[in-house]
Amino acid sequence: MKKIIETIQNIWKIEDLRNRILTTIVLLLVYRLGTRVVLPGIDPSQLGALRQQTAGGVMGLLDMFSGGAFSNASIFALGIMPYISASIVIQLLGMAVPYFQRLQREGESGRRKINQITRYLTLIILFLQAPGYLANLHHQLPQSAFIIQGTFFTVSSIIILATGTMFVMWLGEKITDKGVGNGISIIIMIGIIARLPFAFVAEFFSRVEEAGGGLVMFLVEIIVLALVVLFTILLVQGTRKIPVQYAKRIVGNKQYGGVRQYIPLKVNAAGVMPIIFAQAIMFVPVVAVGFASSDSLSGFAAAFSNYTGFWYNFTFAVLVILFTYFYTAITINPTQMAEDMKKNGGFIPGIKPGRKTIDFLDNIMSKITLPGSFFLALVAILPAFAMIGGVNNQFAHFYGGTSLLILVGVVLDTLQQIESHLLMRHYDGLMKSGRISGRNKASSGM
Repeated sequence: MKKIIETIQNIWKIEDLRNRILTTIVLLLVYRLGTRVVLPGIDPSQLGALRQQTAGGVMGLLDMFSGGAFSNASIFALGIMPYISASIVIQLLGMAVPYFQRLQREGESGRRKINQITRYLTLIILFLQAPGYLANLHHQLPQSAFIIQGTFFTVSSIIILATGTMFVMWLGEKITDKGVGNGISIIIMIGIIARLPFAFVAEFFSRVEEAGGGLVMFLVEIIVLALVVLFTILLVQGTRKIPVQYAKRIVGNKQYGGVRQYIPLKVNAAGVMPIIFAQAIMFVPVVAVGFASSDSLSGFAAAFSNYTGFWYNFTFAVLVILFTYFYTAITINPTQMAEDMKKNGGFIPGIKPGRKTIDFLDNIMSKITLPGSFFLALVAILPAFAMIGGVNNQFAHFYGGTSLLILVGVVLDTLQQIESHLLMRHYDGLMKSGRISGRNKASSGM
């Protein structure tokens, strides 16, 4: 406890870090306030059917990603997922289209152009999704819930929904620039955390009921959840270190031997992004049918709207594995790593510099990414098994899946950002070792 108090005092002493944390808190409060602002023309007292629709399954997960804005018919109802979907498309184009490949090589100016294109594509997706969301509102809510009706309500609501998501994007960018970083991920994380207390209380009361298994069963669930959290932390932080030897140097008549360091290659170098991307793809069938309830669907749409179904979870797991390889290929560049080692006079013992080193690094990354991707896929589908085992739908989301991975990954990244500021100014870090193994420390050991 004394260590924690001292760390908080040290954080408060650093003006830049203090301002960044306060800025992040203020921007997140603005976001949470916006999730409670109902679309103009809708009676907030008649949203019961919409909240019942989002009580579980894919719709419940979609509501969690929006921080509850979906079930509140909020101005932020579409959340940040359209932006993530646009980012997926742009990154895929970056692997196939020469124009986007050229932009990726142009450094900061290319990144700004890519971000601008992503925003335009996000707007296109929003104007496609907003009418589907409004159609779902008309399907779920009674006519008396609509104070304003007709074309004016439809057009104005589409504009408001699109503007709301763009504003959330702006908040995320400001948190990245002026706050503690990882803006979009933190916004998603806060939405998930906001649902945790309600899910916890609901599961507690469902278990203490006569047919719920009692407190013993509830404690067993908490223990299992703690083990899953520990497993997830190990997955996010898992590292394989490859030794790197600096070449010997001769200064005057003295010869200095090489210095051995390590390249820390992550078992899960892609972090939480594969599961976010895969989840965005899994939302497509629901969006395509206008957010309709899975009970009213059939065939393909029904199979991919059933959160505990085989085909939903099988497809989800395959997408997680594919996106893990895809995002790792973007994050870790063996060619660049080999060139950096060569420029610094370093080499991997027993491996020739140049092409041999590139092939060796690529081979190692492929081998350690395979089990990492399978473990990530397993964690992704654990909530479905929890639901089948009788865990409350809302609480089951925290037994793995997107929710838990985002919570663990983003918390570790944020702590790493704070610790970097502390260590930079010669304060003790957040842990006794003075180091938190974040997900982004990775690609260079020099």
